[in-house]
Amino acid sequence: MPASSRSARQEREQSIRQRIISSALARVADGGFAALTMLTLAEDVGIATGSLYRYVPSKGSLAAEVFALASQREVEALKAVMGAPGSPVARLRAGIRLFATRAWHSRQLAFALIAEPVDAEVDQQRLRFREAYAELFTQLLNEGAQLGVFRVQQVNLVAACLVGAIAEALVGPLSPPARAAREAGYPAASLEQVSQALLSFCLRAVGAEE
Repeated sequence: MPASSRSARQEREQSIRQRIISSALARVADGGFAALTMLTLAEDVGIATGSLYRYVPSKGSLAAEVFALASQREVEALKAVMGAPGSPVARLRAGIRLFATRAWHSRQLAFALIAEPVDAEVDQQRLRFREAYAELFTQLLNEGAQLGVFRVQQVNLVAACLVGAIAEALVGPLSPPARAAREAGYPAASLEQVSQALLSFCLRAVGAEE
């Protein structure tokens, strides 16, 4: 086969694979991992269901890749804020607010990433990205401790606790029942209330001034 033909085929296959990943991410963002099926994905992309397996080894590996893609975007957004110039306290505040705000405005996707029951392959990615978030907090806490604005010991453990607390605090407001109740007009916590509660808790946890 001529090199030009091989190149064109590779580009075509890469384009199809990218459409598969993009469509899978859109499915998860709209309905969680439960909405990701090979049949509906094949219909979205316009190929036979069996042909999907030319591009992804399994549904589990595809879901894990989608999880990693979506989570990496969140890690990078948080890194940009928490690694920016400024006082550690201000950056901690900004990071917590950013995390809550991004989750609030992509509630289905955020709930899927944080708490939706998933297969083992996806759960491995969830643990991996919990560690990535914790590393960002560890770096900031170490910096703040050196400056005397955070009073923490066992920084790695405290960082992991912050990540867990933030995720757990968001599960309820982001859950499908909470979203349904909010849409039906029932009283529910606002983004500002959730963010403020998280800020107060986290700042106290690290001994910083509120």
